[in-house]
Amino acid sequence: EVMNNIDLVFHTAALKHIPFCEQAPLEAVQSNIVGVKNVIAAATARKVLRVLFTSSDKGVNPASVMGATKLVGERLISSSHDRDDHQTVFFSTRFGNVLGSSGSVVPVFHQQIAAGGPVTLTDPRMTRFAMTVSQAAELLLSSADQATGGEVFITKMPVIRIKDLAEVMIDALAPVYGHKARTVELEITGIRPGEKLSEELMSTEEVARACELEKYFVVLPDSQPDDSHLAGAAVSKAYSVQAQAPLEKSQLLQFLRDGGLLEPMP
Repeated sequence: EVMNNIDLVFHTAALKHIPFCEQAPLEAVQSNIVGVKNVIAAATARKVLRVLFTSSDKGVNPASVMGATKLVGERLISSSHDRDDHQTVFFSTRFGNVLGSSGSVVPVFHQQIAAGGPVTLTDPRMTRFAMTVSQAAELLLSSADQATGGEVFITKMPVIRIKDLAEVMIDALAPVYGHKARTVELEITGIRPGEKLSEELMSTEEVARACELEKYFVVLPDSQPDDSHLAGAAVSKAYSVQAQAPLEKSQLLQFLRDGGLLEPMP
């Protein structure tokens, strides 16, 4: 009933933390797969015009329970668009790490720096795609405007080294929190089950049915690989961390400032 007279649904609810999903895989399946199925059924029954599912780069060649559930969620959304018993447009967006979101690394680093350290890293080699909350919101709104059904929209985003992120934040924030940067130490804790050193936002298999726009890539559904409504360029290679250079520290500092991510915690 909550979908009565609703035109657009943004399905963002999920269990997103890898360690929890590894420890409680059935809970992850219930929330991230069965939850998507329930949204699809309710939206179809109430004739919702558009349903957007928020996915993750961890769903590309997944190594974790969380990533696997996001992959299945994408497939459920794309396959729902192919059905003939409804007119709802189903499509997905695929996020990298949304810096500053609940439980993400930036607020954790803030807390650790404010406490004088240590700042914990799982592995100094780890790299990630990163986006701000405002970029995530822009992706949601833009994809909702352009989708015709079954697509996966992916924002072009920079790659960051997590070690660089920690060091830049320590240099910028330690004095703000009353500490000297040189006294805030890094502590290597080891990579956790289900985590990868680097991520992908588009797989090799998806390249053949993807197109490139100014700010986005769009992976088209298997059933309708027609991008004429998007007027995008062809994509020649998978979109992975290895395909682009990480931000330099000066660039990363500016990225954090632009995103309002260096404001001290209250």
